[in-house]
Amino acid sequence: MFSMPHTPRCDREPTVADLAAIQAEWPVIEAELAVLDAEIALITTTHPSALDWRRLRRAEARLIRAAIDHTTTTHIAMTHGSGRGLAA
Repeated sequence: MFSMPHTPRCDREPTVADLAAIQAEWPVIEAELAVLDAEIALITTTHPSALDWRRLRRAEARLIRAAIDHTTTTHIAMTHGSGRGLAA
C-alpha cells in the first residue's frame, strides 16, 4: 500500500520579514521564469528561429543582472545594519 509522506503543516502566516524577503527576491524569480519560458519555447518547436535564441540569451542576461543586483543589495543591507538579527 502506498502512503503519502507526511508534510509538516504551516499554521502561521508569513511575517513582514518573510514578505519583504520574497519581495526583494522577486526580480530574480521573475527572471528565472523568463528563462524557463524561453527554454520551453525552444524545446517545443521543431525549428527554433534566431528570435527564439535571442529571447533565451536576453532572458539569461536579465537573470544574471537580477542575481547580481539581489546579491549586492542583500550584502549592502547586511553590511550597513538593515540585516539586524542576521549577523550579530
